[in-house]
Amino acid sequence: MQTLKTKPAADGFRMPAEFEQHRGTVLIWPVRPGSWTNGGREAQVTFTEIARTIAKSEKVFMLCDKDHLRQVADIFADDKNVLVYCISTNDSWARDIGPTCVVNKYGDVRGIDWKFNAWGGDFDGLYAEYEDDDAAALKICESINVDCYDAKHFVLEGGSIHSDGEGTVLVTETCLLSQGRNPHMTKLEIEQELKDYLGARKVIWLPRGIEGDETNEHVDNVCAFVRPGEVVLAWTDDVNDQQWTPSNESLKVLENETDAEGRKFIIHKLPIPKNPVRITKEELDSFVFEDGEDVREEGERLAASYVNFYITNDGILVPQFGDDNDEVAIKILGELFSDRTIYPIYARPIIVGGGNIHCITQQIPAGE
Repeated sequence: MQTLKTKPAADGFRMPAEFEQHRGTVLIWPVRPGSWTNGGREAQVTFTEIARTIAKSEKVFMLCDKDHLRQVADIFADDKNVLVYCISTNDSWARDIGPTCVVNKYGDVRGIDWKFNAWGGDFDGLYAEYEDDDAAALKICESINVDCYDAKHFVLEGGSIHSDGEGTVLVTETCLLSQGRNPHMTKLEIEQELKDYLGARKVIWLPRGIEGDETNEHVDNVCAFVRPGEVVLAWTDDVNDQQWTPSNESLKVLENETDAEGRKFIIHKLPIPKNPVRITKEELDSFVFEDGEDVREEGERLAASYVNFYITNDGILVPQFGDDNDEVAIKILGELFSDRTIYPIYARPIIVGGGNIHCITQQIPAGE
């Protein structure tokens, strides 16, 4: 493995779409007491289910610290597709701290090591100590023997970008233009970074993401490609819902935009849960927050969205919240991905932690 100082696009690399074939998926064992109820007890059950589901069709690279290495190794002892690595992190959001992978026409895969500052650093970051998270991408590349681009000059998380694999990338303005990311850069300069590192030819800027998303509204919670030129958009018909305005603003942008190939977007509205998901006092009382960590409040609305599904080589992991719209989301995504198996995953233990299924997964593509 070598660290590269050049730029991926100039080297002939592009960010693939998630629906392309994977070599594997990175997950990180949840233990942070300020993120996961009861020190991760409930989340670990869900992570285990997710890992085993993904492992049906691809490798799972499961990271954990040395204190939990025996526990994790024992749990997955019979799962040959789950490979356990002793890599310490501050939390378990693999999508945001893992390497963003790019591929070229020869099938080569490389990672990108962005700067990670806990979604905002000193300005509005969610915890004060994030050095292990920031170091994780390079360690992952070393462990799986993938060359890695050094992009430490630029703050970016994997959940804040979404690619169609053909030169179009989706982002949100609330996230990428936040003062806690790259305040010294203009919108055009940020867009050029995405083009240089992701091989993008066009960046679509959606105004907002999901209401209550503490990552400054990552795009992977509000809009996702199901194939080139075709997206799902988190939606509500309730004009009194806080999500109504952000979703309608994004709809207007998509309706008036084209992708990098000049195609008008086909937009599928994917409803959010009918009843907002809120954190309970019992859940809140089970957290143990560190100094400098974002403190939660009883009854706060969580960023529940079915758009935060994850695509594996053979399936779609669809978050479920015990809501009337759970089955609606399964039906819509089942029709859009008729060639893949739908795997419903009860996601409350993850959403209470501040994210969703997509947020805890980072794909390693198979190459072309």
